[in-house]
Amino acid sequence: MAYDENLANRVRELVSAEKTLTEQRMFGGLAMMVNGNMAVAVRGKGGLLVRLDPSASEAVLKEPGAAEMVMRGKAMPGWIVVDESACAKAGGLKRWVKRGITFARGLPPK
Repeated sequence: MAYDENLANRVRELVSAEKTLTEQRMFGGLAMMVNGNMAVAVRGKGGLLVRLDPSASEAVLKEPGAAEMVMRGKAMPGWIVVDESACAKAGGLKRWVKRGITFARGLPPK
């Protein structure tokens, strides 16, 4: 399944002022990278994948539509899958994208 172009365009609008932003297709989705670090990705399976501080995972997972990324049976703290319904409205999408961009800005450039 290809990623949602409409959602990708909505994310692009939110990150357009980010000077070090690049896009990279990966795993059937489209990742938005800040200084070479993934901040947020539009998933091929729908919704978003948002990277944030692993210590914030527990609190964020209490929000509607948020789930921890699981890869090969292993939970990935700091990698949050956001259901399409949680980013359908402009405010929800903006909140999730901002979290990912803010975290990625704080990482060393790659």
